[in-house]
Amino acid sequence: MAEPTAGGAAVTPPSPPGSRKSVTGTRGLVAAGFLLPALVLLGALVVYPIGYSVYRSFFDRAGSGFAGLGNYVEIFTDDTILTAVRNNAVWVVVAPTVATALGLIFAVLTERVRWGTAFKLIVFMPMAISMLAAGIIFRLVYEQDPDRGVANAVWVGVHDTFAESASYPRARPLPVHPLKAAGGGAFVTEEPVRAGTPARLPLIGVAAPDMPKEAEPAKAAAARGGEVTGTAWLDFTRGGGGTSNSIDAKELGLKGLKVEAVKDGRVVATATAAADGTFTLPAAADGALLRLPGSNFREQYNGVDWLGPSLVTPAIIGSYVWMWAGFAMVLIAAGLASLPRELLEAARVDGASEWQVFRRVTVPLLAPVLAVVLVTLMINVLKIFDLVFIIAPGSVQDDANVLALQLYRSSFGTDAHLGVGSAISVLLLLLVIPVMFFNIRRIRKETRR
Repeated sequence: MAEPTAGGAAVTPPSPPGSRKSVTGTRGLVAAGFLLPALVLLGALVVYPIGYSVYRSFFDRAGSGFAGLGNYVEIFTDDTILTAVRNNAVWVVVAPTVATALGLIFAVLTERVRWGTAFKLIVFMPMAISMLAAGIIFRLVYEQDPDRGVANAVWVGVHDTFAESASYPRARPLPVHPLKAAGGGAFVTEEPVRAGTPARLPLIGVAAPDMPKEAEPAKAAAARGGEVTGTAWLDFTRGGGGTSNSIDAKELGLKGLKVEAVKDGRVVATATAAADGTFTLPAAADGALLRLPGSNFREQYNGVDWLGPSLVTPAIIGSYVWMWAGFAMVLIAAGLASLPRELLEAARVDGASEWQVFRRVTVPLLAPVLAVVLVTLMINVLKIFDLVFIIAPGSVQDDANVLALQLYRSSFGTDAHLGVGSAISVLLLLLVIPVMFFNIRRIRKETRR
């Protein structure tokens, strides 16, 4: 009850000790109320799955028998899982290093050019694509057929620029033709040729798409005294008809076919068939056998088997770098923009070259940013799954296998073993923890500064 004072105003007596709630206690309850939903979700979605995975990793396939460390032993004795462990080691070392190095190069080189922002935008754009979409894109890029796969289309184009490709990979003579097999994929005439008597070299087995666009209707070669002439043509008439060993009106010349004159096992003259199939050899070819070398008939170069057992992992790492180099570039460019310019200018004034400025000044100053990018990408590649699962064909998935993919296969595949799958998940957690610990420690050091 309030007591009146001398001036007539009422004064409330002080509350007895212990009857008033502390501000600190109220704030604690409010904070706990706000954190409780997050803590419940964290426990249900993170803590419980981790705990159950550790528990399940000590039991057998059925989950009823205690297996001890048997599942962990299987990880390091099963050939398929060991391949996944080795591939993960390659991923952790190569992918973050290459992506960070490219990001550093892009960030430095585009710092002073007008179109640097546009270039950075283009390089960063793959980050907007999901792993699923990127995997589908690169599955097509690495397609073996050069008519469909961009990588092999470029590779074959470069190869064919410096090395001649075969003209007619499946061409062959008929038994009634005046040609016979000579070994090594070559064909040779059964009888020597004579000057003044045109030779005939008919072949079959050339598909319409393999015929050169410049090929013209075959024409009988004219007889020339002192020279050996002849015609090489496709002895096949579309729609049927025609006569073997005879040049018919609708039959085409084998443009570019190489012809060699051979005497006593030695090539004495060579010629190449024209668009109408005709060719001419000098007088030295008189009395020689005509040989069509095997280089005319070998299979065309179809590029590199990017998704074969030996190249599938580097190919998939390439697709990952394509996606994440932009991420590294943006972070490094942000760090580069915050560097003290006076240090860079001072180094240049002292006579340092641009390479020395980059190596001795820029890179050391960017070391904290480079560490952030590198550690982030290392954690990311330890969990890589989507790209490997989508890009690698089923026949080579064992060769491209990684721990996250093996975790999926062991847990949900046709021959699922939840004990082994749980052991792999625990192994992945153990691999990530040191990297996370390093990252947290580095962040705390940066905060103290």
